[in-house]
Amino acid sequence: MGSTFLVCHGAWSAGWAWKKMHPLMAAAGHRLVTPTQTGIGEREHLANPSIDLETHIQDILNVIRYEDLRDIVLIGHSYGGMVATGVADRARDRITQLIYLDAFVPDDGQSLLDLNEPARQRIQELAKAGGWQVPPNPVPPDTSPADVAWLTERRVPQPIKCFEMPLKLRGGELTLPRSYIYATRATPADTFRRFAERAKSEPGWRYYELDASHSPNVTAPEALMRLLEKIVAERP
Repeated sequence: MGSTFLVCHGAWSAGWAWKKMHPLMAAAGHRLVTPTQTGIGEREHLANPSIDLETHIQDILNVIRYEDLRDIVLIGHSYGGMVATGVADRARDRITQLIYLDAFVPDDGQSLLDLNEPARQRIQELAKAGGWQVPPNPVPPDTSPADVAWLTERRVPQPIKCFEMPLKLRGGELTLPRSYIYATRATPADTFRRFAERAKSEPGWRYYELDASHSPNVTAPEALMRLLEKIVAERP
């Protein structure tokens, strides 16, 4: 019997960015659910200054509720690690395991900017220039020209409050099975190495590496699919 994978996508992105993964998941007998968070992607028309991390956590919780999803393999990619941590906290009875894909891993009371201090000033200055939105980061250099065009046409600015709002855990420390996938073709900033090191050294984690840049759902979908299948098969 296949698994239900639920994705909390990264910043400036949306459900559309997981397009290459849907046929791979279906061929393997799994269900892939890729909701788009408020104010970006096809929900861009809802963008407003009040959107924050809590908005996006609630987006995913409502998908779980209304789609009646259970036994979920929850994936948080990049910024989506912030969202996924909040979702896992609120829906502990629905989630079997949590997979961070080159993602931020917050503790209670931490914001994304707390976890990415070197970028804090730059992000806040960009938001000031844009009013309340942060423009997208550049895509990794190994992204194909066709994918660069596809991504560039669809990525949109992200409300700054998503990055500024601290995560509030309501149920205490998470104890569900957690895995970390570290994309080894890091950018010079290598924002996610600290979380990879944590997963390698801290009890309760399984650690994996993927020879890919930051968005393997775009640049290395087959390799990502193989690794996700491995993680599910090795479920503790």
